[in-house]
Amino acid sequence: MTSPEPEHLDNRHRDTLRQIFEHPTSHNIEWRAVLSLLEAVGTVSVRHDGKVDVQLGSEQEFLEPPAGKDVDASLVIDLRRMLTSAGYGPR
Repeated sequence: MTSPEPEHLDNRHRDTLRQIFEHPTSHNIEWRAVLSLLEAVGTVSVRHDGKVDVQLGSEQEFLEPPAGKDVDASLVIDLRRMLTSAGYGPR
């Protein structure tokens, strides 16, 4: 990540943010770490159907938690788009 890192994020959140924007895409980004990051930068709630409602800036997404502990590549792409739109992407 080439931009200054957001100071309100702790080191774990910064590490997760770096993993999300790594190229090639990392295949060992833990869902719990992603959820913690999203809670730090936006509003997160779990819906009755198990999906996670994420409000990040002007974006709202309903994310399906992965079956395992790690997120898949398609979720990483969605996270990159959401985070970049909210000003957390590489500059």
